[in-house]
Order: sequence, then C-alpha cells, then structure tokens
Amino acid sequence: MAGGSESKQEEEALGNLIVHFQSYLHGGTSSLLSTLPTLIVFPVYKTVFRQQIHNTSVHKAVAQLYREGPVKLYRGVAPPLVMRTLNGTLLFGLQDTLLRQLPLSSQNVISAKALPALAGFGAGVVEAVVFTPFERVQNVLQNSQNDSRLPSFKSVLLRLKAEGIALGYYRAFLPIAARNAFGSSLYFGLKGPVCVAVAEQGVSPMASSFISGTVISVAVSLTLYPLSVLVANMQSQVGGDVKGVIACWALLWKSRNRSLALLYRGGSMVILRSCITWGLTTAIYDRQEKQSG
Repeated sequence: MAGGSESKQEEEALGNLIVHFQSYLHGGTSSLLSTLPTLIVFPVYKTVFRQQIHNTSVHKAVAQLYREGPVKLYRGVAPPLVMRTLNGTLLFGLQDTLLRQLPLSSQNVISAKALPALAGFGAGVVEAVVFTPFERVQNVLQNSQNDSRLPSFKSVLLRLKAEGIALGYYRAFLPIAARNAFGSSLYFGLKGPVCVAVAEQGVSPMASSFISGTVISVAVSLTLYPLSVLVANMQSQVGGDVKGVIACWALLWKSRNRSLALLYRGGSMVILRSCITWGLTTAIYDRQEKQSG
C-alpha cells in the first residue's frame, strides 16, 4: 500500500511538471509563430521608433529610412525577434506558475478573479528584469545617430558593458518594469472575461481568442504608449548627459510641446501591430492549451 501511494504521488508530481512545462512551451511557440510577421512589418516598427525619438511625421521618418537604404533598414531586427519568442515563453509560463501558487499562499485574502491579473503583474516584473538589456540593444541599434560610432552589434555590446549595469544594459529599467507589469496585469486580468463575452456571441473559440487578444492589446497599448516613448528616448542614446526618469519625462513632454497628440505620434501603427501580434499569440496559445487538455 505504501509503495502504491508513493508511486501515485510520483505520477502526480510528474503530471504537474508536464503541465507547467506545457505553458512555457505553448507560450514560446505561440509567440514565435506570431513574431514571423515582424520580419514583414519591421520597417513599420522602425518608422514608429524614429517618430518616437525625433518627433517627426510619418512622411519624414519614411524619407529618412529611404535615404539610409535597404541595408540599414533591418538593422536592429534580431533583438526583437529573439526577445519576442523568449518573452512569450517566460510570460505565459511564469504567469501560469504564479497563478497555481497564489491560491496556496493567499488563503482566500485575494479574490480568485484578481489572481490572473496579480500573477500577470509578477510575471511582467520578471520579464522586465530579463529583457531590459535586449530592448536597450535594440533601441541603440535602431537610432541612426549611433551608426558611425557603433557600427556593429558587437560594438554596441562592448560600449554598453563599459557604461556599467545601470547606465548600460539596464538604462530605463523603472519605466520598462512599470509598463510590462501593468501591461501583463491588464492582459491576463481581462483575457478570460473578454474571451467569454465574445464567445457568448456565437463566435468560434479560436476567433474569440483572437478578438479578445486584439481588443485587450488596444487597451494596453493606448494606456501605456507614453511609457514606450519615454523608454525609446532614454535608451536610444549612449553616453552624454545622463538624466533620471523624471527629468527625461520633463524633457520629453516639453519637446512634444506639452501635447498628447504629439506624444502619441506613431501610436496608431504600434496599436495596429500589437493587435495582429497579440491576437495571433492569444489564439494560438489558447488552441494549444485546449488541445493538450
């Protein structure tokens, strides 16, 4: 009897481990598949980035990229491709892990409906710790003003290493942590209820997942876009006069003539890209989860 009990416990432990692993695997797979369009729309992403740091119109940003030529058009594409795939693996897997652990530690103090959002918040903080260096390298590479001083990927890595952790790889960590934590919290907190509401309208499960991911990405992108602009401006420069978050925000707000319209310049294309990416990611992830049982 004792041997049978131990064997049963071992089987349950193995089953739980497989379930935990599947959430990481499904997150990575769904993110990888939804990231493939990034290769196609990367020029759009780069156009938005130029608008964010130079406060220019779409026409001027496109003209700038055209003058630089096709060789430099895809400079900086590697970090977001790698980051996006690893990001999905960590975000979905860690959120699922935290979600399974929270009921054991909260002891009914926290409402069950709030647990997905709370787990998403924690996953977002860890995500920021892991991926801030990737975003830093990406933003330095995409800034054309760095092309002559930092012509290669290796030169960027060496320069950031020389700057030290805080000013090098982890520049703008606080706004990134705030953006990722609140963004993940909103996504996972709204994902279930929105998906159920859409499914009740007679929409197929995969379509309802896609629509819910799209709707939530619009809400998250609109809310947190100013933080993304702040991060891009803080991280695109290397060296020079280094300022803190509050000082950088004040300079950014002043450079946009204290106008929300100018602050949100390029936001429409970011929202469009996020809708496609997160719609696909949500649909593929949910489908994999249902197939695995």
